[in-house]
Amino acid sequence: MSQSIRNSSIRRRALAAAAAAAVALAAGCASQAPETGEEHKPVSEPAPRTEVDLTQVTIETASEQERRFRQRPVRVEEALADRAAPGQPMAFAPSPASPGADPLAHLRAPDRPINRENYDELDPNPIHRVSEQPVSTFSIDVDTGSYANVRRMLNAGQLPPKGAVRVEEMINYFDYDYPAPEDPSTPFNVVLEQAASPWNENTRLLQIGIKGFVPPPEDVPPANLVFLVDVSGSMHSPDKLGLLKNALKMLAGQLDGDDRVAMVVYAGATGVVLESTPGDQAVKIRNALDQLQAGGRTNGAAGIELAYAQARQGFIEGGINRIILATDGDFNVGTVDFDALVDLVERNRQSGVALTTLGFGTGNYNDHLMEQLADAGDGNHAYIDTLGEARKVLVDEMGATLHTIARDVKIQVEFNPAVVAEYRLIGYENRMLAREDFNNDAVDAGDIGAGHTVTALYELALVGSGGERMDPLRYGAARATREISNELGIVRLRYKQPESDSSQLIERPVPNLAAESASERLRFAAAVAAFGQHLRGGKYLEGFSMEDVHALARDSKGADAFGYRGEFLQLVRLADGLAVARRYGPNERTIASDGH
Repeated sequence: MSQSIRNSSIRRRALAAAAAAAVALAAGCASQAPETGEEHKPVSEPAPRTEVDLTQVTIETASEQERRFRQRPVRVEEALADRAAPGQPMAFAPSPASPGADPLAHLRAPDRPINRENYDELDPNPIHRVSEQPVSTFSIDVDTGSYANVRRMLNAGQLPPKGAVRVEEMINYFDYDYPAPEDPSTPFNVVLEQAASPWNENTRLLQIGIKGFVPPPEDVPPANLVFLVDVSGSMHSPDKLGLLKNALKMLAGQLDGDDRVAMVVYAGATGVVLESTPGDQAVKIRNALDQLQAGGRTNGAAGIELAYAQARQGFIEGGINRIILATDGDFNVGTVDFDALVDLVERNRQSGVALTTLGFGTGNYNDHLMEQLADAGDGNHAYIDTLGEARKVLVDEMGATLHTIARDVKIQVEFNPAVVAEYRLIGYENRMLAREDFNNDAVDAGDIGAGHTVTALYELALVGSGGERMDPLRYGAARATREISNELGIVRLRYKQPESDSSQLIERPVPNLAAESASERLRFAAAVAAFGQHLRGGKYLEGFSMEDVHALARDSKGADAFGYRGEFLQLVRLADGLAVARRYGPNERTIASDGH
């Protein structure tokens, strides 16, 4: 920069500083002037904008001004002066100086409640080439909380954030009428099916279905339950503590004299409000729930510790020992670190007590924590948005929610590189395991309850089908010499009996044979999977629209005794409308509807 340009810039900054000083001095003198007959304006009223002729102000020399500017930061007015054209007057208004005024009064309060809900953001599972990575390993997931939470958001008129959508939980919300095993020595049945993908005719869907054994009522062991209830101030809402009370009353109504119930509450402090009580004393249990009131902060970690102590005290050998944590997950005192809370539950699960989490409420719901606590606690996670959902989870599916029939269930699929070029697993992003974890019985995985239904979907591109999305490696490994062209691959499952620490293995070859038309159960599962993928951006859906999802689900709705599938059709329509509203603002929607 030339010396003349530098001096010009310094001069402009100096002129602006002098102007600011002149105006501030004038304002100060005016505020201290003796009273006259002239009416005074309140001090808090901003002074009028003042025009200053910078050419009439006496300033320091350029060298003195440059030295002073280097010793302190430049103010906003000075920065603006640098942008002004040389020789032009500059206008500005000094800030009001009102003694005792609220410095935050000028800030506008939010026009809607602040949303502090917490979700874990996960990328969709990628596509893998079989020649490079032929084995896929993951833990099963029986949670359904994501679907109910997404439904809550859509019914409230908002699209869910991507992190709230776990596609496997959307799929597993529904029953697919898989045949259950007849022999309790085999805790679940495995069903395989494959057909063309509805969103890409050049790829194939492989459905792996699991149905848990349903024991007769007389064979269900007694339960030792601890209700762990959040009564902090954040639960003061009809859709939180109010709904929670009614939900737990429903569950209590299903218990008998062989079962036991205790109740622990936590807010800023913790306490036992109901000692272990026989399950047939329904009035006593309901009265304890009715007396709960919300208030105070949330020391969830202390509540978890006390609940495990109560569960160990009433432990039933060979029975169901479980804590049911009902909360919005907003822990704000005591131990609040996410990893520390998960570690706390992992340590306590060694006692043989499982942890189920029931999520409630909006605005501050911590979905990430609730889902991971249930995972660490060998339990399951549900979100309760209505009394109907409470009945589904705690009454209609009580056996699946409470009674574990198989522990640490893992699935591993090895694909045949002679037949399958590529694959991707739909969902289960936070359930993926390393290949070596499959045979390691020390690695934890998901548990299956009595009658539980679990579904996993793979999208496959066969060799030469035209459905491949990746180019093969130029210097890739040679194909295996032993080709088995009549098999797509093999599905392996490992599980432990509830009282065992050693796993057992199930293997099912997958024939290279796709049905000409997919069954009703596969088509509906594909529709739910496509819906979930749409809500997460639809990266692999090849233009398959929400209208296509609705048509596929409508045509495969089948028997719908509880109305869940009919409700799903409504949610698809609702999400499609909300997506259009988001895509087009008011003006754009008007233009689009006019066809111009």
